[in-house]
Amino acid sequence: MDKMVIAPEVTEAFEKLKKFEAVEKGLAFIEHDHERTVKEQIELTEIPAPPFKEQQRAEEFMRRLQELQLEDVQMDEEGNVFGVRRGSENGPKIFVSAHLDTVFPEGTDTTVHQKDGVLHAPGIGDDTRGLAELLAVVRAMNEVGIVTSGDILFGGTVGEEGAGDLRGVKAFFAEHDDIDGFVSLDGEGDNHIIYKATGSFRYTITYKGPGGHSFAAFGTPSATHALGRAIAAIADLETPSEPKTTFSVGEVTGGTSVNAIAQEASMSVDLRSNDKGELEKLEQRFLAIVKKAAADENERWKDARLSVDIHRFGHRAPASQDADSPIVQIAAAAVKAIGKEPDLGVPSSTDSNHPMSLNIPSVTMGLGGKFGGAHTLEEWHNPENGHLAIQKSFLAILGMSGIPGVIEPLLKK
Repeated sequence: MDKMVIAPEVTEAFEKLKKFEAVEKGLAFIEHDHERTVKEQIELTEIPAPPFKEQQRAEEFMRRLQELQLEDVQMDEEGNVFGVRRGSENGPKIFVSAHLDTVFPEGTDTTVHQKDGVLHAPGIGDDTRGLAELLAVVRAMNEVGIVTSGDILFGGTVGEEGAGDLRGVKAFFAEHDDIDGFVSLDGEGDNHIIYKATGSFRYTITYKGPGGHSFAAFGTPSATHALGRAIAAIADLETPSEPKTTFSVGEVTGGTSVNAIAQEASMSVDLRSNDKGELEKLEQRFLAIVKKAAADENERWKDARLSVDIHRFGHRAPASQDADSPIVQIAAAAVKAIGKEPDLGVPSSTDSNHPMSLNIPSVTMGLGGKFGGAHTLEEWHNPENGHLAIQKSFLAILGMSGIPGVIEPLLKK
């Protein structure tokens, strides 16, 4: 973990920020607003948001943004929803978001059950808690009448999870080239800050051949045999531990029966690295393997009828920032302001990947309370002391945007 040293000018600005009467009232409001935040978290969790089918939850989240009197509240063509809270000066323009989607397929029961103060439901934490915390931040700003220097967009993105491939933030930033900073509210730990992005490529590889009876057509190239050749070679790949670079054959399908030469066989593959160069090198080695497996299977039987289809369905760019970059300093100062020590987490894959890869200052800040069972049907969240993370986000966003007459924006345009 990188050692966190906060610049004196950032510390001084946060001291002024915390002493400002409206900020003090906002922090107190957030603590008293705890029950409403939990209520919204439960209500949003019980609106399913399967991959690529987030619209029902998005529409409800959009309604809540409108209730909070944000301006220009809208749903874009990709399904993201967002609105703007206007600043009074020409300060930096910031986009604060949580993701609307969950990993759970359509038909999953997301009814929330409570036991001993703990909430149980698929998606109760990731990232529905982030949506509820975002609404709580806006509500606090409105309650105490804070006016920031710059405009702040608050919203929910689609497609963060899995095959969604960050389609929401990719679409958003394709249409908005005037964003000066990005904050994602996601993950556990009110002191957790992600400021480096793990990149990934995801592939579906499909081998296709003529097939035939296992005895009568023996000598025909087999799709499953070619797949096996590829998997064996992938398993023997060596990758660096630093920068961490990994591979995984996650799914395998193929064949029709035990007594048939397979006509088709496929695998899904996940390649990851914290370094762009290493990820690209791994990709080239991987692609050479899958092509060679087809060639070797054809050569084995002197029959060129087996082919391979290569489809890349996921591309998340790796990226990094320095620990002393302004947005990381601001996030860390906000953590210290709630009495915690900043935890600069290991590189991860979040919505921040994409804007960070565009050289837009970006952080993913962890959520409040305690979490468990993420991405399982047994997911749970204990919201006790969850207000601390909301207070941290409130302070960090104000620090980035600035308040006229109190502090200048710490994040520059």
